[in-house]
Amino acid sequence: MSQLLENIEIETAPNPSIAIVWLHGLGADGNDFVPIVRELDLSGLPGIRFVFPHANTMPVTINGGYVMRSWYDIVATDLVRREDEAGLRASQLQVEALIAREKERGIPASRIILAGFSQGCAMTLQTGLRHPEPLAGMMCLSGYLPLAGVAGAERHEASLKTPVFMAHGVQDPVVPFARAEDSRKVLESLGYQVEWHAYQMQHTLCLEEVQDIAKWIRKVVA
Repeated sequence: MSQLLENIEIETAPNPSIAIVWLHGLGADGNDFVPIVRELDLSGLPGIRFVFPHANTMPVTINGGYVMRSWYDIVATDLVRREDEAGLRASQLQVEALIAREKERGIPASRIILAGFSQGCAMTLQTGLRHPEPLAGMMCLSGYLPLAGVAGAERHEASLKTPVFMAHGVQDPVVPFARAEDSRKVLESLGYQVEWHAYQMQHTLCLEEVQDIAKWIRKVVA
């Protein structure tokens, strides 16, 4: 087992009974989504432990080999024809280790939400579809389904019980809106229940989305 990724933890109350593991995008780190904890209206819910891990650093091909935090290499702008399968699978194990730690600390899989933005969204789906137990949910923001061609064969039957929240900006210049829509269609064809949201924004979050995320969190941990 590789060393657990460095991460930031924020607990909304002592002895949390819910965990949200939130994965950042390319070139960012766990600090990127720390401010959202204050923006989400989660009043009245039990204590939640937010875990914001930092991906390891690596040279990223599309950025001229510049070394940055990345869950896997991006080798082409189309995000599909040449995927870094080895990198995706290596990071999947690291995310699984974070889930395992929450279970060791007393939070069952059914109370763990896996969330991610952009590359982090890809890792949420890469990991969540293959997890051998239903999670509380997969929150997929401004990203896409990686290794889509093998997702059906590799997904675990238990993951069909995991609710999926997908949100995307219609003007996203980084991960095209059509790519996200294609990912949604694949997930639905495999039998996943997807709550889909589209927003008038680019590769970011907006206030309406943050409000929808809070509503969805309330729903899946009720």
